Amino acid sequence: MSPDGLTLVGPLAHRMVEQSGWAVDSVGGLTMGADPVSYAIAYASALVGLPIRCFAVRKEPKGHGMGKRIEGSFQRGDRVIVIEDSMTTGGSALNAAGAIRDEGGIVVGALTLVDREEGAREALEAAGIPLIAFTTAAELKPLIPTLHPV
Repeated sequence: MSPDGLTLVGPLAHRMVEQSGWAVDSVGGLTMGADPVSYAIAYASALVGLPIRCFAVRKEPKGHGMGKRIEGSFQRGDRVIVIEDSMTTGGSALNAAGAIRDEGGIVVGALTLVDREEGAREALEAAGIPLIAFTTAAELKPLIPTLHPV
């Protein structure tokens, strides 16, 4: 994510977290898609004096060392929002939520920049995870110019 993207997304996402009413300790999701959004939220939260820690979830446990799936500031008992840059089916968010729960975290919700409206919301809600999104595919579609063959 560009510096401009970080300075835009961080405060907006932090505001969405605050407005959700979910008391959270940390944010994170599957690496790489969730990483810049999570870090931007953590940074923006520190600027306003309400720090929210961030972490990354590996797709598979690390093959050496401690073999951890979660890296960063996550702590057992944390109330967590699962982060994704965009969601299609919700599979990545559910994978991350499983890892978080396995490590003693409490998943209170999920946040994405774009809900592609292809089943993620329904899959997450079926797992007891409410979703908030910056925008949806339907809201973006009119903004995307139609490509014409040359």
